[in-house]
Amino acid sequence: MNAVFTNGAKQEMSVDWNSDDIGKVDTMIPGVYKVRGKIASSAGDYQNPFITERADPYIVDGENGYYYFTASYPAYGNVNKGYDRIVLRCSYNVAGLASAEEKTIWSAHSSGIMAKHIWAPEMHKINGVWYIFFAAGSSSDIWAIRPYVLKCEGDNPYLDKWTECGQMQASSGDTSSFTSFSLDMTYFENNGKHYVIWAEIKGDSSLFMAEIDPSEPWKLISKPILLTKPEYDWELVNHRVNEGASVLKTNDKVYVYFSASGTGSEYCVGRMEADINSDLMDIKNWTKLDKPVLSSSDLNGESGPGHNCFVVDENGDTLIVYHSRPSSHDTKSCGTYANDPLYDPCRHTRIRKVSFTNSGEPVINTMSDGEIAPAFREVTATVIVE
Repeated sequence: MNAVFTNGAKQEMSVDWNSDDIGKVDTMIPGVYKVRGKIASSAGDYQNPFITERADPYIVDGENGYYYFTASYPAYGNVNKGYDRIVLRCSYNVAGLASAEEKTIWSAHSSGIMAKHIWAPEMHKINGVWYIFFAAGSSSDIWAIRPYVLKCEGDNPYLDKWTECGQMQASSGDTSSFTSFSLDMTYFENNGKHYVIWAEIKGDSSLFMAEIDPSEPWKLISKPILLTKPEYDWELVNHRVNEGASVLKTNDKVYVYFSASGTGSEYCVGRMEADINSDLMDIKNWTKLDKPVLSSSDLNGESGPGHNCFVVDENGDTLIVYHSRPSSHDTKSCGTYANDPLYDPCRHTRIRKVSFTNSGEPVINTMSDGEIAPAFREVTATVIVE
């Protein structure tokens, strides 16, 4: 059945129909029959938390029969107790990633650049080659965080060797990109052009976008545009931040989702959009919503959702993959609570289905079928035999 929510979103759900009622339907005798049913968990449901203590999650369809998962490996209390590696899991399906063996495919340098704060890895296939974008600080200055790139030397990112391509490079004449705290780089392609989006502190932490050379994706080939900066109240809580961009494309639109405010329970997700055939490097073609599209108020037992990605699972469902904290974090009773949320591993990977309105607009704050109130789980179908 197709459930329609009050926010206009729709979602396919399976129903367990009453066998006694079905047995009473006689297709040889005209009449009106009522068949009772109950909304059941669908094959696309996922356990939540999906993976504990993994923030900034990223899942990608490898298009080779496998899905891959990576995330920030946590630190426990301070920078010297984690954030020191890039991990990868693989599975035939999305659900299997939760229990898949986690392998370290790259470790932080013992000193110098790429030695501290290994954050937010994302794996992308560009021109048929696997790359990982990630951020890292230096042993001499742990806050000298910049985006870096790894390249897989084979077709199997889980088993093959990864080599370093170095720091992201600005285009000719661009003297400002990557000169200050910059991180959370993501990539997407649209209409034959290749783009990266990243967060950089220029006054505030804002999002910038530029084109890249797909044969050397660690090099910008255009000057960036300022995509969004924190301006609304929900983007200014504890810290003035826009970061963690992710892209979702539909037939008509390019959507950029991003995280805002501090990394505690105030963390939330905002959205921008542009027509898919527009000039994406012209900021006039982008529209930013003035309210968040996912926040703590949308969740039960969770707080501070953010730093998400999107993936289509083997069932054809579009999923949002994000991290959040258990709501116990708000009262400092989370089992691994640390005073500084940056070094608190109590951030867990979670998965929700994305719903779509009749006009094709994605909705990411619709509760899953497992969260539908019991009063609304009972349904009745009318069968008419003529």
